[in-house]
Amino acid sequence: MKYLITIIGPTAIGKTALSIELAQHFNCEIISCDSRQFFKEMHIGTAVPNAGELSTAKHHFIQNKSIFEAYTVGDFEKEALVRIDELFLTNDFLILVGGSGLYVDAILKGFDDFPTIDPAVRQHVAAQYLQHGIDYLQDQLRQLDFVYFEKLQLENPQTLQNPQRLMRFLEVCVGTGKPYSTFLNQTENRRNFTPIVIGLETERSLMYERINQRVDKMMADGLEEEARRLFEFKELNAMKTVGYKELFASFNKELSLRDAVDEIKKNTRRFAKRQLTWFKKKENVTWFDLQDDKKHEILSYINSRVNQH
Repeated sequence: MKYLITIIGPTAIGKTALSIELAQHFNCEIISCDSRQFFKEMHIGTAVPNAGELSTAKHHFIQNKSIFEAYTVGDFEKEALVRIDELFLTNDFLILVGGSGLYVDAILKGFDDFPTIDPAVRQHVAAQYLQHGIDYLQDQLRQLDFVYFEKLQLENPQTLQNPQRLMRFLEVCVGTGKPYSTFLNQTENRRNFTPIVIGLETERSLMYERINQRVDKMMADGLEEEARRLFEFKELNAMKTVGYKELFASFNKELSLRDAVDEIKKNTRRFAKRQLTWFKKKENVTWFDLQDDKKHEILSYINSRVNQH
């Protein structure tokens, strides 16, 4: 039996430290699924493990891509699953760690397979939205996929206010002639491992304090200088990242440096709240409080799960 010990939780909660402790205990390696730590040009602002941390446990998918490369969650899924299979040839345990919920989901369960849509259909749907507004998109989805429209109304009504998501649903409906919902949950993406998912959390005030301290340390470590080196590339997608975009605004004289740092802290706190909201919706996660003796408790939990199989 192969076990993928998965550590999730908001930023600055201690995922890196725990992952290294567990990797040392199980004498195994670490797969990172932080969508910004992939990029070699971004170091300080993405809280990449430092040289000491990287030397204590072998990491994969850390600074392995460039901000100039197109790299999607689908690309990561394919590459990471190959690497995971290779690593499981020599070890029964592997650590997966990161705060990017979509990338965690890509490894643990994969995504539904949708057909390729003709670009002309995409352009037509976008043109209709520009001409008629979001009410048009909602009405069309109601007509073309009433089942999914009703589901969103009941379970996720905010999605019905998101024009990008609505246009995607309609592209599939129009491009295939079938309701979007018929492509969901068609097949189970089988995995050759058993996931053991561990969530880290703590009381909000402590989480915010840790975030503020991390931002101050990033600034002391040279985040402003790193951002200046990347300023000319600010329009790249990778650069639309908390910690960089606020400093870019200060370079453009839109904010003072002090205000930019305050915005980084505020936006990071908001990001952490969104991460927790995402992860709390996941099933089969066992949560541990950061303030507890987490390593002892977590090792006991992992061993109990392994002994069940």
